[in-house]
Amino acid sequence: MSLPADLCERTLQRILARHPDLVAQDTPLAELTSPMSPAPVGSVRIFRGEAVAKVVYVGLVVPMIHLDSHMIFAFTPEDSAVPHFTLDSVYGGSYHAFHLDLIPRADLAVNLPYLDAAFHPLTPVFEAASATEGLSPAAVGPRQRAVMSPWMLVNRATEEAFASIDAYVNAYADHWSTLVEKGLPNPDGVDLAARDAAVRGNIFSRDVDPVWAQVSRLLGDATTDAIRAELVANG
Repeated sequence: MSLPADLCERTLQRILARHPDLVAQDTPLAELTSPMSPAPVGSVRIFRGEAVAKVVYVGLVVPMIHLDSHMIFAFTPEDSAVPHFTLDSVYGGSYHAFHLDLIPRADLAVNLPYLDAAFHPLTPVFEAASATEGLSPAAVGPRQRAVMSPWMLVNRATEEAFASIDAYVNAYADHWSTLVEKGLPNPDGVDLAARDAAVRGNIFSRDVDPVWAQVSRLLGDATTDAIRAELVANG
């Protein structure tokens, strides 16, 4: 198993162990095919539960184009203030990369108690990761950053640095699981479900994230949009 696949699988199993009510679901996306390869090029796995409403894993592995990409999104219910969790781990032929974040459910600038409870405890981890030798900022523009959190870690990495990030990933995942277990009070004046629908629509928008154009070239528009639909909504 590759470093990105191993990191993603360990993190997925860590989440499933903390939230044992999550149950694997059947999906027509369980085997992803492409004109580029006679063999399957990836898979989607979906788990559903209660406190964690939905976990989506997407893996794409195509050696001929040096693609080895694995992603987890763990979504809380639409009416929950607990952030969503995400990890993306990638090998692109000449570099490793990862994206790690908790996605806010309220505007942080006007909800300081929410910020302090949900995100501030991650600051030492964020600072330690940002100072790790062998990590460098990934090419993510301010538009994409604006729909995530200021605690987002999105970096390219040497092989040695990538192999050392487990502690940071585990810290984010464990903090998130603790928030799920304890809950967070709903910020005043926030329509959580409406905000979540809008934010997820933006995060997984073809217009906002150019990766979807690349996925379409590999899988076709219909399959790509079916994956996006699983990420946009818990239903």
